[in-house]
Amino acid sequence: MDMLLVPYSSDPSLRIIQWPPFLLASKIPIALDMAAQFRSKDSDLWKRICADEYMKCAVIEFYESFKFVLNTLVVGETEKRIIGIIISEVEDNIANSTLFTNFRMSPLPILCNKFVHLVEILKDADPANLNTVVLLLQDILEVVTHDMMVNEIREVELGNGNKDSARQLFTNSELKPAIMFPPQVTSHWEEKIRRLYLLLTVKESANDVPTNLEARRRISFLTNSLFMDMPCAPRVRNMLSFSVMTPYYSEETLYSKSELAVENEDGVSIVFYLQKIFPVWENEENILRLRHWVSLRGQTLCRTVRGMMYYRRALKLQAFLDMANETEILEGYKTLIESSESDKKSKRSMYSQLEAVADMKFTYVATCQNYGNQKRSGDRRATDILNLMVNNPSLRVAYIDEVEERESGKVQKAYYSVLVKAVGNLDQEIYRIRLPGSAKIGEGKPENQNHAIIFTRGEALQTIDMNQDNYLEEAFKMRNLLEEFNEDHGVRPPTILGVREHIFTGSVSSLAWFMSNQETSFVTLGQRVLARPLKVRFHYGHPDVFDRIFHITRGGISKASRGINLSEDIFGGFNSTLRRGNITHHEYIQVGKGRDVGLNQISLFEAKVACGNGEQTLSRDIYRLGHRFDFFRMLSCYFTTTGFYVNSMIVIFTAYAFLYGRLYLSLSGLEKTIMKLARSKKNEPLEAAMVSQSLVQIGILMALPMVMEMGLEKGFRTALGDIIIMQLQLAAVFFTFSLGTKVHYFGRTILHGGAKYRATGRGFVVRHEKFAENYRMYSRSHFIKALEIMILLIVYRIYGTAQSDATLYILISFSMWFLVVSWLFGPFLFNPSGFEWQKIVEDWEDWRKWIRSRGGIGVPANKSWESWWGEEQEHLQYTGFIGQFWEIILSLRFFLYQYGIVYHLDVTSGDKSLTVYGLSWLVIVAVMIILKIVSMGRKKLGADFQLIFRLLKLFLFMGSIVTLVILFRFVSLTVGDIFASLLGFIPTGWAIVQIAQACRPVVKGLRIWGSVKALARGYDYMMGSVIFAPVAVLAWFPFVTDFQTRLLFNQAFSRGLQIQRILAGGNKQKPK
Repeated sequence: MDMLLVPYSSDPSLRIIQWPPFLLASKIPIALDMAAQFRSKDSDLWKRICADEYMKCAVIEFYESFKFVLNTLVVGETEKRIIGIIISEVEDNIANSTLFTNFRMSPLPILCNKFVHLVEILKDADPANLNTVVLLLQDILEVVTHDMMVNEIREVELGNGNKDSARQLFTNSELKPAIMFPPQVTSHWEEKIRRLYLLLTVKESANDVPTNLEARRRISFLTNSLFMDMPCAPRVRNMLSFSVMTPYYSEETLYSKSELAVENEDGVSIVFYLQKIFPVWENEENILRLRHWVSLRGQTLCRTVRGMMYYRRALKLQAFLDMANETEILEGYKTLIESSESDKKSKRSMYSQLEAVADMKFTYVATCQNYGNQKRSGDRRATDILNLMVNNPSLRVAYIDEVEERESGKVQKAYYSVLVKAVGNLDQEIYRIRLPGSAKIGEGKPENQNHAIIFTRGEALQTIDMNQDNYLEEAFKMRNLLEEFNEDHGVRPPTILGVREHIFTGSVSSLAWFMSNQETSFVTLGQRVLARPLKVRFHYGHPDVFDRIFHITRGGISKASRGINLSEDIFGGFNSTLRRGNITHHEYIQVGKGRDVGLNQISLFEAKVACGNGEQTLSRDIYRLGHRFDFFRMLSCYFTTTGFYVNSMIVIFTAYAFLYGRLYLSLSGLEKTIMKLARSKKNEPLEAAMVSQSLVQIGILMALPMVMEMGLEKGFRTALGDIIIMQLQLAAVFFTFSLGTKVHYFGRTILHGGAKYRATGRGFVVRHEKFAENYRMYSRSHFIKALEIMILLIVYRIYGTAQSDATLYILISFSMWFLVVSWLFGPFLFNPSGFEWQKIVEDWEDWRKWIRSRGGIGVPANKSWESWWGEEQEHLQYTGFIGQFWEIILSLRFFLYQYGIVYHLDVTSGDKSLTVYGLSWLVIVAVMIILKIVSMGRKKLGADFQLIFRLLKLFLFMGSIVTLVILFRFVSLTVGDIFASLLGFIPTGWAIVQIAQACRPVVKGLRIWGSVKALARGYDYMMGSVIFAPVAVLAWFPFVTDFQTRLLFNQAFSRGLQIQRILAGGNKQKPK
């Protein structure tokens, strides 16, 4: 830390900048070597030294510090006179450019070694070293006078001639001391000696680079940002005042003692996790300090408040530099902070003035809308919020208070917006504003912001989310950022200042790294281009800075209508642009941001954003922007908002169109006819067109913005290496899987609406997700679609004629199979311990228990398949006629697919009449009847008449066997026909389920809803088994688990973190 510090108190005698020591490392030793070996003029040496600004400053500071130490340490009259003569002689020779003529430079290293030894003793200030100090001073004098001086000065000779007298130089007598050792220790003296020692001893080395990667990143960004274009900072009194607002609902404020110790199913607690992640862990016994230590490493309100309070701390320091006189600056800011309580309370004291200026320019409001209810219920979160206010006196908390009041003899519920602060150890109400009704009628987060915006002050307002952080060095640049409101940014002044974000959650797993890089490319390179030259940047979230006066008079900073304004942030940007605002982006300041680190968390976030984008597509705001923008700006707006999701959907539609088109050509016989014609006429272009490959962009190109961003930030060689590592860690699989998430939820929202907020959670996630959880999460968005594509690929391989061999088939369908594998097995590839045999067994038992469990009122979806199945259809219950119509139309593709399959069965004997298709439906109806009989028999006979039920199943089984034998014997049925029938009829059954769900009221009226539910359960059981089987087979091989762990946590392994012990579980580390 000392290497980063500049002196608290400046030296008025120095006319140079006192740089941090890490910039001056090795400058003094190098300058001494240059001087000792230099053989030309001393003026030439000084020119070489001045060529390096840091070396020049280091030499001047060292010389002045050398004189300061000697003048402080030596108090004897004779000694002071001799030192004064020598210094005058040196300075006269420097002024006359005769230093090399009258002084020998070769003994300089010896002189330096003696002085370094002296400084080491002065650092310790041990009185027992008095004699050593005397000897060192005598040695230094002897080196200067005898070894370095060409012509020794007479006064110095006389002083040195006292060696045989009663008192030698620098030795103390009883009457008059020669040196004052130990010297009077002050903070200024300690700082001076410590800094001097660093200048003399620290050399450039890899060991001097901070080992903490975050420290390196912050220092690097700060130094780079100082060379960027930014407005000049005004004095604190003249800067724009601003507020910061953070919406909070019921997330973690400060981890409790019980939460730190609670273990998940793997026996891993938060404390155990952090012990392995952070190597510099100290076993803290103080539980309160431990809670704070852990909370400041999570995504908690405590961390956010700590970060935002850096603004106030920075403003106080900058105000001190503006207001302090020379004496106060020489004493240093630390002296002011450490002054007595009486001085701090004095209204005219500098401390009180700094507090007043900081309060006048900065306000922080945390909008904890449930704080009132939490207080009444005794929730510990209320206590934690109160403690935050006590520890940060300038923090204000706004909440919605629900009270019952009697009006006109009736008891009615009244709602108030309340602002409180901490006084002593209690909260004190500042303002109470009655609301016309409940504030929670729209989306929660924007309503939370809107009710509290009236409590903010100043010209600017920065919106900070609950998972963000700030840094002290960045807080110093807030004055510069606010000046952007007064800068020329075109025709209109800026109304929203975009700010860069740093994603701080990408340091452990590969998923977190992928997400961090993806988000970083968007919040830097992406938003930079959107702002300029495209001029279509909107508000994509926090931490943008709003022109508060502009927005508070134009509808606020976010819209809150339920559903349509799910992504409330971007609607704030739409609103600002539509009302003739101007949104800019600035890269010289950054704020920390936490992101989701587990695949399920990431998928929930992607689903929320995709649903929000679907609602934007349906909104009036996009319609108005499209009408008011010019042509080029309109296209830019389209491709950077809804167009991205539309294009993603087109990519998947292209894959479906290619496969169904190929299948149509194959099943209809057109492909065979065309290929025969092309070969007979030797039409090679037509033949090549028929075997053309399908290289559809399936998410891999989504990594290209990351390549550009990493290239600009770190250099393209580093970026190329990172991209190669990412591909080896299956980044292509991850982005392809994310593409499926976006397309599913965007398409569902466009078709049916019903977008809703999805809580992602902000905990520490390096744990195994159960198979049932993954199936619930991805069965409809990924698994169903992947299985459909897989069946189409298999059918095309069987009936296609264009591909003559397996190699050609692989070339044609490779990208499709990659899509299938990514969507089917992505959740298991990126699931920690996803291929560990013991967990596989536990997952299978848990999944079977879940899928067999019956639902009911109050049974959650994670406990029963029936409850989950009901929740999956909610969007169909509220959709309109158009949504139901398209749901049915899209499901009819399976009937057309079945139509093509049945005419290729051997049992049809080449018959192409509609009777064959009708008979295929007769088979389906017969299977449905059998399943219905079994279902009814289980319900009515399974409990009391088990023997009769078993005889019924035996009769049905024997009847099915007899029917198959008859068909094999008399109708030429083959085994291949049975396999083809399964490929043809299974999708048809799924289409029946989909159509029944879309027509739920009609199906319930026909009293066959129970049969549909049983059929759907059977399909889910079958799909789960098909997906689970390959995972279980891979789990037999132990090396697969090791490979997956290395794949998922390569960053952690390369940093030496103990991921294996986390995955192994805390219980395994405990003695039995």
